[in-house]
Amino acid sequence: MSRLANVGVLCDNKAAQARWVKGENVFEKFIVEVLEHAGIPFRLLHSAEEIYSCDVVIIALEPSSTDPSGQEILWDYAEGGGLLISFAGLNCFANRLGCVIHSTTGPGYAMLPNTLGDSRPLRYIEATIWNDNRMLDSDNPPITASLGMLKSSPLSEEKVLGAAMQCFPVGRGILHRWAVNLPATWVGLQQGTKPVTQDGFPAPDGTAAIDDMFLKADDSFELDWDMDRVKVGTGAAYFPYPYSDLWKEAFIGHLLKETTKLGLTLPFVGYWPDGIEQVAMISHDSDRNIDDAAVTTLAVLKEYNVRSTWCMLEPGYSPYIYEQVIADGHELALHYNAMEDQNGKWGEQEFARQINWLKKVTGLEQCTSNKNHYTRFEGWGELFQWCERHGVEADQTRGPSKKGNVGYLFGTCHPYFPIAYSDEENRFYNVLEMGFLIQDHQDHAMLAKDSVLACLLEEARRVKGVAHFLFHQFHVHNQPGIRETLRKVIHTANEYGFTFMTGKEINDWERARRNIYITGLNTSGEVEFRSTSIHTLHPEFVIWIPLTDNQDMYTTHTECRFGVVCRKQVASF
Repeated sequence: MSRLANVGVLCDNKAAQARWVKGENVFEKFIVEVLEHAGIPFRLLHSAEEIYSCDVVIIALEPSSTDPSGQEILWDYAEGGGLLISFAGLNCFANRLGCVIHSTTGPGYAMLPNTLGDSRPLRYIEATIWNDNRMLDSDNPPITASLGMLKSSPLSEEKVLGAAMQCFPVGRGILHRWAVNLPATWVGLQQGTKPVTQDGFPAPDGTAAIDDMFLKADDSFELDWDMDRVKVGTGAAYFPYPYSDLWKEAFIGHLLKETTKLGLTLPFVGYWPDGIEQVAMISHDSDRNIDDAAVTTLAVLKEYNVRSTWCMLEPGYSPYIYEQVIADGHELALHYNAMEDQNGKWGEQEFARQINWLKKVTGLEQCTSNKNHYTRFEGWGELFQWCERHGVEADQTRGPSKKGNVGYLFGTCHPYFPIAYSDEENRFYNVLEMGFLIQDHQDHAMLAKDSVLACLLEEARRVKGVAHFLFHQFHVHNQPGIRETLRKVIHTANEYGFTFMTGKEINDWERARRNIYITGLNTSGEVEFRSTSIHTLHPEFVIWIPLTDNQDMYTTHTECRFGVVCRKQVASF
């Protein structure tokens, strides 16, 4: 019977403090968010001295050059038989391993082999490449594997910059070094690389004029207008790939495979309740607040028994509408308006005032979700700070504002807890972000095309995420084409095996599953766990147990997850 792998994540506290003093970010901490969302058990380590009890150590932030003893501990750990995984780091070992460090490069594209992840070109934010220089010293250990390739563009004729991953034997152990800085890539794609302080650069073809004189979430995004969009027959363009999620799949799959090679297993909690594979979400913004539009939308949703999230813009609907929305099982949420030409304002006081308004007119005791009107966004973490202080647990603001930047603009369709900037020591905000893919008025004809809708759903299904579509009640009521598009989205999502959930349901589930802690394996090979929460709507969850090479791959209830054959265990809160 396999033993539970002991995984450590090293984020050296002294190195982090030194960066924060200089106002530098430690986005490397985002590996914690990725592992927690994946349901993988691990221990967070604050110094190199803590690593010796671990079977695998993921180097988020290594000891700095001012701490050579800490660096030497990492080498000794590997020499003694440990497995180290690094992201564009451990440059202190390059010469010792017979390699030359090239300067940090990016953005660019990685072509990964099928054994490592998705084989399509994956955009990354930055990478630090090592080139093999063993001819200078024949005594240096050889690279055991050089996997994938990095290029500055996804074009096939582009020059190869280096390997995506290199594997080095170190004594009885091994170092797996991703050349790509994965944490920086995850954060950069999902949250941007800098605060929103000015208009972004518009699409060269004129399809997405984001330089519109007010600040929005998409004023800071890291995809390329030409290389990352796909055009459809009508000339409309969209971003088809959730790059950040595909990088997570590659990393998690690699981690699981390497632990099974050690004869260990690394069980993890499934993304969704038992019986649910992937989730679809419909949200509405109540712009113009016409009661008849709400009635029409309620009727369409009732045809399919779909519950949705209703983001309310002041002054809102008549009281009877709220009563019907609640009676039909939908969620009432805030549509925070910071547009000054509509008497709105960007500021915490105004945010709080609008929340209090919503609670008063709807009778809500708590407002769980928010989506900003026009996707207004400034700075880095101000909105999330306000949400924390005023009881808003989930945000849906990060989505496209123009018809030419719809799709996977921010590289993800998974809910996540955003990371703060260096001025807050890169803590995690207690606000679950769940962005959307497209708004109905941007180009409902494109969304209605089978190829585009199928692509958006297929990619969300591939990574088992949330396909979130935004429909305004006003447009559903006044434009028959949009009304039919809403029906088509719901029908097609059902055909693709999606389960519809509201923003509040996703938030409540994600928070509950993150309070499931895997503690070990019993003598029968079943996972032992403890949970500090309950979930009454979906009481059963799934734990996936990767099978090692010497285990029976043909036992019942096995499926492939992250490229690894796993045994399914259903448990209850």
